[in-house]
Amino acid sequence: MGEVAEFPVEGGSQAPAGLPRQERLEALRRQIAAIPVRGESARPRPAEPATSPVPVDRLLPVPEPLARLLPDGGLVRGSVVSFSGAMSLLIGVLASATAAGGHAAVVGHRRLGLLAAAEMGAELSRIALIPEPGPDPVEVAAVLLDGMDLVVLGLGGAVVPPARTRAVVARARSKGAALMVTDGRWDGAHVRLEAAVHGYRGLSASARGRLCGTGLSVRAQGRAFQPRVARIDLCAGRTGVEWRPGEPARVGSAPRPAEVAR
Repeated sequence: MGEVAEFPVEGGSQAPAGLPRQERLEALRRQIAAIPVRGESARPRPAEPATSPVPVDRLLPVPEPLARLLPDGGLVRGSVVSFSGAMSLLIGVLASATAAGGHAAVVGHRRLGLLAAAEMGAELSRIALIPEPGPDPVEVAAVLLDGMDLVVLGLGGAVVPPARTRAVVARARSKGAALMVTDGRWDGAHVRLEAAVHGYRGLSASARGRLCGTGLSVRAQGRAFQPRVARIDLCAGRTGVEWRPGEPARVGSAPRPAEVAR
């Protein structure tokens, strides 16, 4: 499982005292450069969908029920995914990528559920946290794209101008990394994912009992495909959390982003 790495950029007891912001970013670049090179043999490889036009080495794995919802069966390297809603789905993506050998970074999420990630099979030593990225988290994420397979960027409600998004997308494409953005507006994302909790297992009508499962409603929509909706169940297994397909859902029953599971 390992230990998660925290890369301070702005403030914090671990940040170099008195260094200008540009020097802190340079220090971050040096830390990223120290990460082992992402060779072809080390790249996480999902099961290749029979009809996917994308080569398997350009895909990052995701939980199997989510893979069935995405046309390529995973996150395409060089693409941007806009995510909103239940954080358990995002944590599951992190877990799948790192469990398969990938490196991931999380920018701007101060309360990421690392215990939940570990229970989903994440390799914590392959996750870098930047909880305090400073006034320009987009710049920090762009630096991290150099050495990571997956970067999760919390925008903190910000709206990113189109010119800026195009520059970051070009960088992600050239570096072969996937970017997931949350908590803000990012126009032009290749895929948009929304997730909401639709129920729990193990609780009685009076909310008593032992919680042993959570049901998610997930909606995916992209530039090249129409909206798709699926139910996904997260169940407590003997060794961790298991992802299972839930009951079929209608496209009209899209989740509401405001329903967030922590």
